Amino acid sequence: MKPLELPLARAGIDRAGELRLNPTHLAELWESGRILHLADGKFATAGEGLALFSSVEIAALESSSAFYEGERIFLGQLDGTGYFAWCTQSVSATESATKDSIEKATDLLQHFKTLREIGDDLSDLEIGLAVHSQALANWHHTHRFCPKCGSTTTSSNGGSVRRCDADGSEHYPRTDPAMIVLVTDRADRILLGRQKVWVEGRYSNFAGFVDAGESFERCVAREVMEEANLPVSEITYLGSQPWPFPASIMIAFSAVTDSPELAKPDGEEIVDIRWFTRAELSTAVADGSLNLPPLMSVSRKMIEAWYGQPLNS
Repeated sequence: MKPLELPLARAGIDRAGELRLNPTHLAELWESGRILHLADGKFATAGEGLALFSSVEIAALESSSAFYEGERIFLGQLDGTGYFAWCTQSVSATESATKDSIEKATDLLQHFKTLREIGDDLSDLEIGLAVHSQALANWHHTHRFCPKCGSTTTSSNGGSVRRCDADGSEHYPRTDPAMIVLVTDRADRILLGRQKVWVEGRYSNFAGFVDAGESFERCVAREVMEEANLPVSEITYLGSQPWPFPASIMIAFSAVTDSPELAKPDGEEIVDIRWFTRAELSTAVADGSLNLPPLMSVSRKMIEAWYGQPLNS
């Protein structure tokens, strides 16, 4: 298989990491920059894309009582323009807000959507901004206290670092690597598995987090053996894309088994597995017995790359 073109791996902006160390310059860029708004894990939208605000408009939102003061995150620069995310929590998500402020927030949030909802329609610039801001917003929300001493932390370096207010230690966003693998046999059939927690008919590729001290290739072999009882070889890298739900990166591989007859689900995480030829997969999608993964997922792109063209489901 050829390397994959993955939707969330697209980017149309220079992250300009060197500017994060210059707070004065960042403040100037903010004043003239373009700013997306992420509230309660959802993005402000305009039509099918992201809404991008001016600093004046963000200031008005800050004073509207609909949102709590949030994190300002520097996302990068394009043609001299700075791009930022303003990541907040709406007052409608709290118990102490007034009725008026809750109504105001509820009205504004009607135009907010999740990355899963809008990701397929975003431009290269927008998807790069959205994925970056989603990942950092998730991290800031869960790392407000120092893991060394328990004191509060403060955002620094344009939102790319949190610094402990007590001991000065610096803490950086983490990304959890997870592999995903397209398994075929010598007849070029594809093997898909079903997790018991998925919607009816959903089948996908095998995936799992990389263990500490484990290579990607060893993780591929281990996960396929654990979940489908299959030895695999010819493990080949296909591509990667961030998956900020909340903090992963998916690393895609293909692999081949010489023993397809050994395939069986582990009965715990994977409750069923099925081999498909291209004709069988097409028929299953058409009759609704096979529910494919979402369009912007790595798994969907892997299946379509093997099939040879996009699939409608």
